[in-house]
Amino acid sequence: MRMLEKDEEEGDIQVSWQDQQNINTFSKYNAKFQDLEETYEAKKTEKEYLDDLASELELADEDEPVRYRIGEAFVSLSLEEAQERITKSQQELESEIEELKKQMDEAVEKMDGLKKVLYARFGNAINLEKD
Repeated sequence: MRMLEKDEEEGDIQVSWQDQQNINTFSKYNAKFQDLEETYEAKKTEKEYLDDLASELELADEDEPVRYRIGEAFVSLSLEEAQERITKSQQELESEIEELKKQMDEAVEKMDGLKKVLYARFGNAINLEKD
């Protein structure tokens, strides 16, 4: 056992209204970041599937119709039309992924700013890190 240093003591720290607002704002950005991260991972996985599918279609026979899923139904399309639809879907997913990444970066930037303020105020008395 040892005695705590003056700055390590976790006594009664007064939390001001502004401190509580900063904590609440951090919490909102953290929840938003987690939601964005889940969506980002799902979109990335979907894009990988489309990339694999595009590679498979390159090996397909041009004369054979391709069964293409739209919603819960399958329709027969020509190979060229199926490839066009997949390419379009890949481009749309890529732009969605870029937008999600941009939003995630903005949330991290704002959380980092709030972390600096809150850790400067509360030190070890507050934990803003992920488990």
